[in-house]
Amino acid sequence: MAVDIVTFGCRLNTYESEVMRREADAAGLGELEGGVVVFNTCAVTGEAVRQARQAIRKARRENPQARIVVTGCAAQTDPDAFAAMDEVDLVLGNEEKLHSHSYRALPDFGVNDTEKLRVNDIMSVTETAAHMVDAIEGRARAFVQVQNGCDHRCTFCIIPYGRGNSRSVPMGAVVEQVKRLAGNGYREVVITGVDITSYGADLPGTPRLGRLVRTVLKQVPDLERLRLSSIDSIEADDDLMEALTTETRLMPHLHLSLQSGDDMILKRMKRRHLRDHSIRFCQEVRALRPDAVFGADIIAGFPTETEAMFENSFKIVAECGLTHLHVFPFSPREGTPAARMPQLDRRIVKDRAARLRAAGEAAYRAHLDTLVGSTQKLLIERDGIGRTEGFALAAVDAGAPGEIVPARIAGHDGALLKAQFLAKAA
Repeated sequence: MAVDIVTFGCRLNTYESEVMRREADAAGLGELEGGVVVFNTCAVTGEAVRQARQAIRKARRENPQARIVVTGCAAQTDPDAFAAMDEVDLVLGNEEKLHSHSYRALPDFGVNDTEKLRVNDIMSVTETAAHMVDAIEGRARAFVQVQNGCDHRCTFCIIPYGRGNSRSVPMGAVVEQVKRLAGNGYREVVITGVDITSYGADLPGTPRLGRLVRTVLKQVPDLERLRLSSIDSIEADDDLMEALTTETRLMPHLHLSLQSGDDMILKRMKRRHLRDHSIRFCQEVRALRPDAVFGADIIAGFPTETEAMFENSFKIVAECGLTHLHVFPFSPREGTPAARMPQLDRRIVKDRAARLRAAGEAAYRAHLDTLVGSTQKLLIERDGIGRTEGFALAAVDAGAPGEIVPARIAGHDGALLKAQFLAKAA
C-alpha cells in the first residue's frame, strides 16, 4: 500500500513531499496494515494551520486504522499542539521528515515504538542536502530546491522558526538535479526555496542566484523552460537581470515578495525595500524584458495600517503593473512581533483583502486582454488546461500533461484564456 502524502502550502513543500515519499517507502511504511497518511503542513497563516488540523481529523474519521504522521512548518513551530491530538501517531520536524530513519519512530513499527514527537532545533541545521527526485507526482512541471531557511526576521513571519537560517544547495548538485528531471521528460523546472534571492551567501565563492540561473541554462541545454518562484527584488543581482535580458528560456513571470505598498508599514514589517524600489524594479525589468509580467504577495490589514496606508498598497497594483496577486488578510502568528502590535478590527482586515483581490482580478483581466490575438506556447498542466510563459491559464483542446504546444489566443472569460491549437510541438 502506498504512503499517502497530503501537502499544504508552498512549492518547496511540494518538492519535499516527493523526498518524504521516497524516504517513507524506504522505511517500510508502505507495508503497514491500514496504511499511512503523512501531512506536510504550512504555518504561513493561522488559517493554514486550522485547515491542516481539520484535514487530520477528517482522515482519522475516514480511516480509523491508518497511522497519521504530521510534519512541515506548522509541526516544527508548534509540535506540542499536534502531538496532543489523539488522531496523530507521530510528529516530525522539517529536517527529520527528509530522512527514512525518522519514520521508523512510528508506534508499533521498527525502533522507538513509544516515541511520538521527533522535532529538533531547526536553527541548529547548517546545511541543506541535495535531495534528488526523479519526478513530482501529479505535476507537469518539476520543482528543484536550491535553498532553505531565511536569515531575515520580518515582524509578521513565523517561517524562519519553521525553516531555520538560510542555507544553500551547492550549484553542482542543483545542475545535476535539473539534468535528471529534464532527462526524465520535464520541459519546465521551477527553482524554489524559502528565500531564493539569498542563494549562495553561505557557499564558497558566494555565488548569487543569477549565476546559478545562467549556469543551469548553460549546462542543461535540453531544458526548455526555467522558472523562478517568489523573489525578493531588493536582492536581485546583476547576473539575474542579465539572464532576464538574454535568456529566453528563463520565463518572464516574476512573483515578488512585496507585502505592502506603504513605506511606514514596510518599516514596521522590517522589510528591506520601500515602495519606490518596487516600482523602479518592475520598470527596469520591463525595459530589459518587455514581455515580463509580475505577481506579488500583499498583506491586507497589517497592525496600525490606516486607510491611507492601505491605499498605497492598493495603488501599487497599478504602479507596478501587477497581474497575479496573492492577497493575505493579516493573520497574527504567536511568537512574532506583529502579533503584539495593535490589531485592526477583523472586519476591516477582510474588507481590505476583498478590495485588493478585486483590484488583482481586474488587473488580471486586463492582462488577458493584451494576449488576445497573440501566439503563445502553452505548457499543458492537465487535460485541456495549459499555462503561457507568463503564467496565464489557458483552455486548449490539445496536448498531454507536460507537453508544450503552440496556440493562438482567441479570447478569454476573465479568468481563463481561450486558445486554439496551431500545430504539434517539435
